[in-house]
Amino acid sequence: MIELQFGLAPLLILLVALAIASLRILREYERGVVFMLGRFWKVKGPGLIFVIPGLQQMVKVDLRVVTMDVPSQDVISRDNVSVKVNAVVYFRVVDPQRAIIQVENYLVATSQLAQTTLRAVLGKHELDEMLAEREKLNLDVQQILDAQTDSWGIKVANVEIKHVDLNENMVRAIARQAEAERERRAKVIHAEGEKQAAQTLMEAAAMLSREPAAMQLRYLQTLTQVAGDKTSTLVFPVPVDLLDTLVGKNRKDGSERA
Repeated sequence: MIELQFGLAPLLILLVALAIASLRILREYERGVVFMLGRFWKVKGPGLIFVIPGLQQMVKVDLRVVTMDVPSQDVISRDNVSVKVNAVVYFRVVDPQRAIIQVENYLVATSQLAQTTLRAVLGKHELDEMLAEREKLNLDVQQILDAQTDSWGIKVANVEIKHVDLNENMVRAIARQAEAERERRAKVIHAEGEKQAAQTLMEAAAMLSREPAAMQLRYLQTLTQVAGDKTSTLVFPVPVDLLDTLVGKNRKDGSERA
């Protein structure tokens, strides 16, 4: 009896060790893709799960959002300008089974795909569009990545272009272009002001031409303003119409007195 008990003890110890070795604990954001003799069996987790050693193998998958930095890429825009662009991609695994079975390493695959997609999308746009329409470009890259990684069980939530780096020559050229644009706008504004002033003067001249008395009053007002200046010599042209009016008035007054 004693020999039987000593013979069962190693077996019990082996069974306990096997049971302990088969226990796995997965966190809330983790899932385990379990294979039975090399074939996919099921996705387990979270919590306490059992994996039979030797018969089953488990691969952990993290379901949290992954923040991946896309290295700086050399991009040639549609107007043949060379720039360096880097971005950041936010994605997460939504189907652990496909993320493990359909692709060897979904992190590396997503990173490489993001780099090629970034170059392809930005190469279709001009430099001005890269600088001014960044939100639209982010959406275009995100949609393409999301469509291509869907078969891997990955959801691309967002793509953000961080920097568009230009060489010094291009920066100086853009500065000159901006300065020229400001000068053009200043000239246009000045021309518009001259046009409005000329139009106002034409309207005033037309109004004064319809009222000769108003024209005479305007000349007299100008004389009053100029006479107040402390100048030694004053030369002021008097319109012929005003002289005719004054001469005619004097003649009329003389005839009445006679």
